[in-house]
Amino acid sequence: MTEADGSADGTGGAVAGPPLPGEAARALYLAILGEGGRLAMAEVGSADQASVRELLDLGLLTAEPERGGYTAVNPRAVGGRLSEELRSAGTRLLVQAQEMPALLEDLTRAYDLTPRKVDRSGEVRHLHGAEEIRVLLDRLAAEGREEVLSAQPGGPLPAKLVREAINRCEVFLARGGGIRALYEPGARSDGPTISYVLAATELGVRFRVLGESFKRMIIFDRTTAVIPAGPDYASAAVVEDPAVVAFLVGMFERDWQRGEPVQWSTAPEAVGQPVHAQVGRLLSQGLTQRMVATRLGLSERTVAGHISRLRELYDAETLFQLGWLMRAAAGEGRQA
Repeated sequence: MTEADGSADGTGGAVAGPPLPGEAARALYLAILGEGGRLAMAEVGSADQASVRELLDLGLLTAEPERGGYTAVNPRAVGGRLSEELRSAGTRLLVQAQEMPALLEDLTRAYDLTPRKVDRSGEVRHLHGAEEIRVLLDRLAAEGREEVLSAQPGGPLPAKLVREAINRCEVFLARGGGIRALYEPGARSDGPTISYVLAATELGVRFRVLGESFKRMIIFDRTTAVIPAGPDYASAAVVEDPAVVAFLVGMFERDWQRGEPVQWSTAPEAVGQPVHAQVGRLLSQGLTQRMVATRLGLSERTVAGHISRLRELYDAETLFQLGWLMRAAAGEGRQA
C-alpha cells in the first residue's frame, strides 16, 4: 500500500495525508477511461510505468496478466476502502495517545527524582514576541512542581492572558504546587483581572496587593525566573543563574511581606468614578502623591491640583490629615 497505510502500523511514525493519485497518475487513469476502461500491458511506455504502479498501489487499476492488460476500478469502491483503513488507523492512534503517558511513567518519575547537576551559572536567554513568551511560560508551568511566585505591577492583564493564566494555575496546582501573586491596587479596578483573581483564589492561589513600586517577575520552583527585557514587555529574559534567581526571590519575599491580603469584589472599585474621587480613594489607602500619579497615569502636577481641591473640601491642612479625614468619611459611608 502507500505511505499513509504504513503510518498506521503502530510504529509511532507521523501520520501522512490520505493516499491520493498524483497529477500524472490522474491523467493516465482518465486516459484509460477514455479507452473504455482497459489498458494493454504492451502499450505502457517507460514514461507511464511509474503512474501505472501508483494506480495499482492505490487499487484504481487491477492487473489481468492472463488477458495482458489492466482494468480501471471504480474510485467509489477504492475511496470507501481507504476511508475505512484511515478510520481504523485513527482509532489505533487515539488508543496509543491515551496509553503513552502511562507507558513513559517510569521514565517521568526517574526524571523528576534526578538532581539537576547542570551548571547554569551566567546563563540568560532572551525571548521576543508574545507567542514565544507564552510557549515558554506554558512549558515552565508544565514542568514545575513546587512553587510559582508572580509579581505583576502596572496595568491590568489583557483578557486573553488572563485566560491563559487560569489554565496554567489549574495545571500547576493539580500537581500539589503553590502559587503566590502580587498586584498593585489599580488591578482591583479591572474586570478581567478581578474575575481571574476570584477564580484562581478558588483553586488555591494566594494574592496580595502592594501600594508601592515593585518589579515584574515570575519565578518557577526558585530555579528559573522570567523578567521583562524591555519597558514594553514585548521581550523577556529567562534567568537560571542560582545567585541571580535567589536575589529575585528575596525581592519578591520582601514585597510579599509588605503587601496586604484584600477582599476582591466582583464590582470594580474605580469604574465610573471621577478622577478626583479616584485620587481621594487612593489617598485614603495611604498612597503618596507620586504613587497616586503613577497608578492613575497622571502627572504629579495634575494630582496636586486634585489634592488641593480635596483639602478645601475636607478642610485639611496636611496630606496626612486629608487621608485620615477621608478614611473616616469612607467608614461613615459604609456604616450608613
